[in-house]
Amino acid sequence: MKISVVGSGYVGLVTGTCFAETGVTVTCVDIDQKKIANLKKGIIPIYEPGLDDLVKRNVEKGRLFFTTSLKDSLVDADVLFIAVGTPPDEDGSADLKYVLGVAKEVGMYLDHYMVVVTKSTVPVGTSHKVKKALQDELNKRGIIQQFDVASNPEFLKEGNAIEDFLKPDRIVCGVESEEAKIMLEKLYKPFVLNGHPILFMDIPSSELTKYAANAMLATKISFMNDIASLCELVGADVNWVRKGIGSDSRIGNKFIYPGAGYGGSCFPKDVKAIIRTSDEYGHSLKILKSVEEVNDKQKEVLFHKINKHFNGNLKGKKIAIWGLSFKPNTDDMREAPALVIIKMLLEAGATVRVYDPVAMQESVHRIGNIVEYATDAYDATIDADALLLVTEWSEFRMLNFPMLKKLMRGHVIVDGRNIYEPEEMKSNGFVYYCIGRKPNA
Repeated sequence: MKISVVGSGYVGLVTGTCFAETGVTVTCVDIDQKKIANLKKGIIPIYEPGLDDLVKRNVEKGRLFFTTSLKDSLVDADVLFIAVGTPPDEDGSADLKYVLGVAKEVGMYLDHYMVVVTKSTVPVGTSHKVKKALQDELNKRGIIQQFDVASNPEFLKEGNAIEDFLKPDRIVCGVESEEAKIMLEKLYKPFVLNGHPILFMDIPSSELTKYAANAMLATKISFMNDIASLCELVGADVNWVRKGIGSDSRIGNKFIYPGAGYGGSCFPKDVKAIIRTSDEYGHSLKILKSVEEVNDKQKEVLFHKINKHFNGNLKGKKIAIWGLSFKPNTDDMREAPALVIIKMLLEAGATVRVYDPVAMQESVHRIGNIVEYATDAYDATIDADALLLVTEWSEFRMLNFPMLKKLMRGHVIVDGRNIYEPEEMKSNGFVYYCIGRKPNA
């Protein structure tokens, strides 16, 4: 088979590369000339463990190609995936201009049967708009050309995307014709043979499945963060509560870890988008609106803890921050809690010195030099009055207490991910704050 993947960002590049790994000939398309030129040189625009080697191997095998020409990528292509961005508008709805722009351009050049699949996260009804945009261009050309549209949402976790694509929990496909179903069955046959189920459904259900899945996961996170706040008030330990409810098979033990709030490219955007879609249909998703409210407040929790410790006076204090990305194993800082915390600390008059294993360049791109950048984790703590753990990178888990005590001016640690033990922190002479647990117990 031959496929085209339009959009060489996170979703598009992972999708194209992993399909190439199954033996499919893939052309990845992007309008960014510099990005395509770098990809041809083996320079990957995103940080994702294992992706570099996978791209290199499939380029060398002659299965993976990169181009800026969508027209060229259509030649003999059986399936085209639209994997461009759908950034939120000011009202929270998904901006479909890039998706529909691709559909329009496909209609300008299409000359054989093809299945056009939306891989981008899009609201219900988008495939209908894609179909219309494509058909309008065919009508302008005055030609009759059969094609199908389909929906195939991605379920990739940043930092584990390769594994998620090659060994998926499920593959969701929305189709409206037997021809499209047969084509996607053929494309996904290697996955099905390896025991990974493919679920065919109508297109609106497929489009909504992606939003509903992310909204449910975001709900679990905000629920546990709300429970963690209650734990602190009543003197309970959220770790025990989490284990107690997580052992119930109806609830499960995933996504019930309290922390500094969720961020990234999916949960914040998708929760806003599904709320907006529901509002348009006259139905208020009250639970999700509360999920969003809880998460916004949770991103401020670490600031409020350290501000309270210093009696509301952070002016002149030097605060070290470990972790900038919204989660480990990615350099993605979109909607990252660290951005909120840094902003509040600076507004309170503190000096901020930060370190992250991979997101330092992304931080410079996003916020510039309003903070100091350290060369390593311990360099960030030199003369610090307090340390805030925001992202639970593995290298932060085992502390060198003697070094920290020597380097830091104040011995205060605020753990936004509950990766340390209160008793150990107390025995090593640190004032310790965490989320939903008894500090220094």
